[in-house]
Amino acid sequence: MTRVLTGLAAVGAILVAAAAPSAAPPAPRRHVVEIRGMAFHPAVLTVERGDTVEWINRDIVPHTATAAAGPAWTTGALVQGRSGRHLAGEPGEQRYFCELHPTMEGRLVVR
Repeated sequence: MTRVLTGLAAVGAILVAAAAPSAAPPAPRRHVVEIRGMAFHPAVLTVERGDTVEWINRDIVPHTATAAAGPAWTTGALVQGRSGRHLAGEPGEQRYFCELHPTMEGRLVVR
């Protein structure tokens, strides 16, 4: 009888462990890219799907952060001190640039 109860207790523990919820995915994060010195800092940013990327213009001239290809997105023109956001979507790598200064480029890597 003791063996049966011990066996039933072990089976019960296994079932409880199997039914326990798995760890929740990490909460979405906010990442900041500064636009200063006519460049994006950091130039390459790796984020998780669902994270928010915020570009803040620290230069005295307006800038944008605009997708070069793939799903279209843009911050629109950002004057000094203003910011624009983008919600990271499908995994992959996407190049972006400033529409006003096309030599300014950055990369967003979504995992």
